[in-house]
Amino acid sequence: MPIQFDACSYAYGRRKPAVLDRLTLTVPDGFTVLLGPNGAGKSTLLRLAAGVTRPTAGEVRLGPHSSRGREYRRAVAWMPQTITAMTGLTAREQVAYTGWLKGMSRADAWTAALEALARVELADRADVRTAQLSGGQLRRVGVAAALVHRATVLLLDEPTAGMDPTQRRVFRELVLTLVTGDVRVLMSTHDVGDLAEETHHVTVLGDGRVGFTGTTAAFLAHAPAGTPEARRAEAAYGALAARPG
Repeated sequence: MPIQFDACSYAYGRRKPAVLDRLTLTVPDGFTVLLGPNGAGKSTLLRLAAGVTRPTAGEVRLGPHSSRGREYRRAVAWMPQTITAMTGLTAREQVAYTGWLKGMSRADAWTAALEALARVELADRADVRTAQLSGGQLRRVGVAAALVHRATVLLLDEPTAGMDPTQRRVFRELVLTLVTGDVRVLMSTHDVGDLAEETHHVTVLGDGRVGFTGTTAAFLAHAPAGTPEARRAEAAYGALAARPG
């Protein structure tokens, strides 16, 4: 089931300008990359999708379920930009704690935590305190925490911020392994280097509105003719950003 935004608006206060303005968007199955500059509204859109923030107008749905309901929140997992190491907890304990907060029993959360860490290739660090993990490993703990309650939608907010190009590539490949028939991913980024042809869809956000949404191939087709392969994503993004609003 896709997440649907129906004419959603949001502003941080009555007298503040709208961050999102009557935004309508369907997030399809597969791996979707949400592109846009800082301040475009990407994090706000993901917070609406996670159900942690409610739109000031419009509605967010997952199939028949409203983002205001319990069934919706059970199906959706959100990884914010900042992952904090919980003092004194191991990676497994931190992930299990997240599962418990999602309504799992302690026993189920403990078992699922190790499974989730294995999916992000951190099973061998399960008993290491999160404060001792590297930044990249802590990001993986964040993904494991999003996976622990077996959500069908993963929302990743700028997960590669601060990573070098090699770390970004490894992380993106990891995310691709998580996408299955019943799991879809929406990942926000302001770096077109996070986009690979293996990703399925691209949505470009600017000034609180959708500037483009479609397949990765359709996105890359906006690059001017003759653009070198290594720069097609950057060129396509630049061409779309230059279009009149």
